[in-house]
Amino acid sequence: MIPIALKPKFNASFLQHLFALALMVLAMTLLSDKFATADNLFNVMRQISVNLCISVGMTLVILTGGIDLSVGSILAFSGAIAAGLVEWGIGITGIDAFIGFTFFGVVLAALIAGGALGWFNGLMITRFKVPPFVATLAMLTMARGFTMLYTGGFPITGLGYTFAFVGTGWWLGIPMPVWVSIGVIALFTFFMRKTKTGRYIYAVGGNEKATRLSGVNVRRVKMVVYTLAGVLSAVAGILVTARLDSAQPNAGMGYELDSIAAVVIGGTSLNGGKGSIIGTVIGALIIGVLNNGLVLLNVSPFWQQVIKGMVILLAVIIEKAGRKKD
Repeated sequence: MIPIALKPKFNASFLQHLFALALMVLAMTLLSDKFATADNLFNVMRQISVNLCISVGMTLVILTGGIDLSVGSILAFSGAIAAGLVEWGIGITGIDAFIGFTFFGVVLAALIAGGALGWFNGLMITRFKVPPFVATLAMLTMARGFTMLYTGGFPITGLGYTFAFVGTGWWLGIPMPVWVSIGVIALFTFFMRKTKTGRYIYAVGGNEKATRLSGVNVRRVKMVVYTLAGVLSAVAGILVTARLDSAQPNAGMGYELDSIAAVVIGGTSLNGGKGSIIGTVIGALIIGVLNNGLVLLNVSPFWQQVIKGMVILLAVIIEKAGRKKD
C-alpha cells in the first residue's frame, strides 16, 4: 500500500501560479492592444495545445524523478509517419501490392510509432540503467535521424482536408487542437488521481526505494511513463503536421525546452513526487502568453530566449525555497 503522504494532493502553490498568469495576461493586455483580441487569443490557444500535449507526458516523467529530452524529435518522427502513410501508404514490392490507410489508421500508426520510441527510452533506463538524461538525449538524435531517413530530408505535403481538419478545423466555435488538448488534460487528470498507476508514479518520485520495498513494480511504472510520454509527443506531432498540412523534418526542435519550462513553472518538482497536471496547464499557459506577448511587443528573438531562461530559473528558485519551508 502507498503511504498517504505520497498520494497526490492539492498544491497550495497552484493559486500563486494562477495569480502570476492573471498578472501576465493583464500586463500584456495593457502593453499591447492586439493581445486581448479574439483572433489572437484563439491563436494562443492553438499554440499552447501542442505544448500542453507534450507537457502532460513530461509531467509524468518528471514526477518519477526523470527527464525526457527526446519529445521534440519523437514529435517530428510521428508526424512524418502520419504524413507518409496519408501520402504514400505502404507499397509491397515483389507482389505489386499497396496498403492504404484511413484517417484513424494513420493516427493509430503515429501513436504506435511514438509509443515505441518512448518504450525504448524506458527500456534503456530501466533494463540497462542508462541515466534518463543520456538515454533520451540519444533518442533525440536517433529519432531525428529516423525522420530524416524516412522523409529524405524533404517535407511531406498535400495531406488532404480530413487530416488537416485536426489542426485547422473548428467545432462548437473552438479550434480542434484545443479540443484535443482538453481531452488529454481530462484523461490524464483522471489517470493520475483515480488509478493505482497514477498514485505509484507519485510514490516512485517521492521515494523510489521505499516504493519498491512496498511491492510496487517500479520498472513497470517507469516503462509506462516513458511510453505515455512518447504517445503524447505523437499526439502533438499529429497536431503540428495537420496544422501545417505538411511534415517538416526539423519539426519540434526546441519543444523540449518549452515543455520542461511549463512543467517546472507549473510547480512540479524536478526531484519528483510533487506536482499536478493542472499545474502544468497553468505553466503552459504562462509560457504561451509570454511567447505571444513578446512577439506582439516586437522583442528580439534573442532576448526572448534570455527572458524565457530567466523565468525558468526563477520558477526553480521559488520551488526550491518552498520545499525548504516544508
